[in-house]
Amino acid sequence: MYRIAEGVRSTHGQDGAIVLDIRQGQMFNLNLVGSKILELLKTGATESAITEEISQTFCVSKDVAETDVREFIESLKQHQLLEVCG
Repeated sequence: MYRIAEGVRSTHGQDGAIVLDIRQGQMFNLNLVGSKILELLKTGATESAITEEISQTFCVSKDVAETDVREFIESLKQHQLLEVCG
């Protein structure tokens, strides 16, 4: 399970999302796929559920979705925007 790190704020729109880490003073732009993944992470969705949703929503194979979701989650962890819990 993952949890969005304390101090991370985001706003989502039709073109993606803006993410602000108020602790580090950094801002990130996300495309539509990244925005959707972040929203699903906020709801507590598992990585496999997120992969399924991305595959269906964006009409990509599960293999492609799985790779993209995994890489995006790793990037969030590297930037300290996402914490592993449990």
